Amino acid sequence: MFSEQSLVTRLIWISLLFSIAEALVLGRWSLAFIATVTLALSVTPLVLARWIHIRVPPSFMAAVVFFIWGTIFLGEVFDFYNRYWWWDIVMHGGSAIGFGLIGTVLVLIMFQGDRYAAPPIAIAFFAYCFAVSIGATWEVFEFTMDQLFGTQMQKSGLMDTMGDIIVDHVGAILGASAGFAYLKGQERGGLTGIIRDFVQRNPRFFKRLRELQHKHDDTQG
Repeated sequence: MFSEQSLVTRLIWISLLFSIAEALVLGRWSLAFIATVTLALSVTPLVLARWIHIRVPPSFMAAVVFFIWGTIFLGEVFDFYNRYWWWDIVMHGGSAIGFGLIGTVLVLIMFQGDRYAAPPIAIAFFAYCFAVSIGATWEVFEFTMDQLFGTQMQKSGLMDTMGDIIVDHVGAILGASAGFAYLKGQERGGLTGIIRDFVQRNPRFFKRLRELQHKHDDTQG
């Protein structure tokens, strides 16, 4: 489970373990707690994937781990959100791209991998809407936390919220566009390669795709 993970994922986990050990030695309990929570959350997707028998591509897993690490540990402990104005854009944009890819994969699973069961533009639009809805839900969560517990997750209020939503839309378009390219057979690595890797690693979800491939092979033979 852990052996096939990318170098980026392993380095982040090692850095978190080191931070936990250092914080415990120095008696910095809040840092130890946040580092532990970050490590636990970054491992959780991998554990859940194994539990439901899904093989997540190492490249996508690395992106998930980096997002959790960047949002919670770097963002809160090292105050990256205030120190670097572009950090929030990177986190929101990256997550929106990821959810755009996930939306594409979810539709493919529903159609068992049949790219022609629905127009590619319709599937891409669903992926876009899925990613944007997740981003909007997160903004509602930030607003709720600020109102109930007096946190400052929204920072500058309306400007921060609207900026995040705009970035979410851009990221969602990029993720959905990658899904559209994959559905059109334009696989050139990168984001489309992640979708292809997921399909290849989880054949049980794409039975229709395998049937079409067998028919194609028989016709060619």
